[in-house]
Amino acid sequence: MRAAPTILHLDMDAFFAAAEQASKPSLRGKPVIVGGLGPRGVVATASYEARRFGVHSAMPMGQARRLAPNAAYLVPRFAFYRSISEQVMRLLGSLSPLVEPLSLDEAFVDLEAGGVADDTESARAAGERLRADILATTGLSGSVGLAGSKMLAKIASEQAKPDGLALILPGTERELLGPKSVRILPGVGPATGEHLRRAGMTTVSDLAEAGEDELVRLLGRAHGASLHRMALGHDDRPVVAERDAKSVSVEDTFAVDLHDRVRIRAEVERLAERCVGRLRASGHSGRTIVLKVRRFDFSTLTRSETLRGPTDALGVVREAAGRLLDSVDTTGGVRLLGVGVSGLADYTQEDLFAQSAQSELVGGRSEDGTGAGAGAAPVVAEVVVAEPAGPAERYWAPGHDVRHAVHGAGWVQGSGLGRVTVRFEEPGSAPGRVRTFAVDDPELEAGEALPLVRDSVPGSVSAPVPPAAAGRGGAPGLTAGPDSHPYHP
Repeated sequence: MRAAPTILHLDMDAFFAAAEQASKPSLRGKPVIVGGLGPRGVVATASYEARRFGVHSAMPMGQARRLAPNAAYLVPRFAFYRSISEQVMRLLGSLSPLVEPLSLDEAFVDLEAGGVADDTESARAAGERLRADILATTGLSGSVGLAGSKMLAKIASEQAKPDGLALILPGTERELLGPKSVRILPGVGPATGEHLRRAGMTTVSDLAEAGEDELVRLLGRAHGASLHRMALGHDDRPVVAERDAKSVSVEDTFAVDLHDRVRIRAEVERLAERCVGRLRASGHSGRTIVLKVRRFDFSTLTRSETLRGPTDALGVVREAAGRLLDSVDTTGGVRLLGVGVSGLADYTQEDLFAQSAQSELVGGRSEDGTGAGAGAAPVVAEVVVAEPAGPAERYWAPGHDVRHAVHGAGWVQGSGLGRVTVRFEEPGSAPGRVRTFAVDDPELEAGEALPLVRDSVPGSVSAPVPPAAAGRGGAPGLTAGPDSHPYHP
């Protein structure tokens, strides 16, 4: 534990939804829900306006629609969110060489390692400066927590939401944590929380008073001892700049259960291709291929195969995933498929499968129809999918960017019955007009996301006011005072 609150935790406020509100003026101050829009989709992020209706992350989208039927429901734009995240991470990197990203919108920063803070006042100044820089750079707000440990810095940022800064003075940890629910501690999820409740422990002070021996008896040596230390306010985990990836995977949930075995295999091969793309982008290879299948009855099966050496070859991964699929019964229907690669390395066994080039194989069989045979090299399984009789109808996802040859930039409000409705507006503009077109209108095309904040030059659009800041009635970038967040000294 540090003697000064020099560990910072940043959490962008309702990140996906806030980014959508900032880029779409007509949605500011209104409930916005981002996630999968199909019948099996889940909420990725809900704006603070939507949360007032009880909508929250990971909620089934059908339940969200019942709670907030008039909200705007949008498909995620991950490339857009990633570009904003990169801007934020660069700002964090300017504070310290020790930045530990947890997701696109969340990270720890060791201010002491960067030489920007060594006491309470310098830490507070660094946090306030960061929030102002994020607003100026992205047009969005973030909440900052400052404390002497990672656990408490994260708790502080939660208390600071939305659009605030909270600081926990070292030495006040136990007083602060005591009355809180056990669920506030890292590693205490619903199952562990319920187990502790049945043992009569519902608050952090209950855990501290129970003692380490009792928690070890209930939860095991490692978890029980760690939880007792955290209940006492002790957390010496360092901020780690680089976190090694343990696996790379992709998965899809289908709106309707898949029964056709050919379609299922085609989906597995498509997922394998996406997985290898991510694997190569991360600069890794892997030895173990993993297939995940969730069946119609919600039972989930996982199958894996370990190769002789690490690879990033699409053909190898795709064929291994196909072999794993052969071992799974899918006759009742499949609702989710996933393909992953684990046992990662930063090199490939280049000659491991060189022999696979010696024979031409289609669908796992040679041209004469014989099987690959025992000991044969992994092969590429090619599935031929029939083309539709006519041209496919263009799909316009709600929330995605478009550009019209006459009306300029806009975004899709909805589509169906051969029509697409577009609202033409840009970040920083007034709410725009709505127009409807045929889905195949030649003057309408997919567009690029526009920056939320443009360069400060004459005639440019100024930074928009973040929805969170506007909703609180404060000036953008102004740090909340002691009355707003009780953990300020």
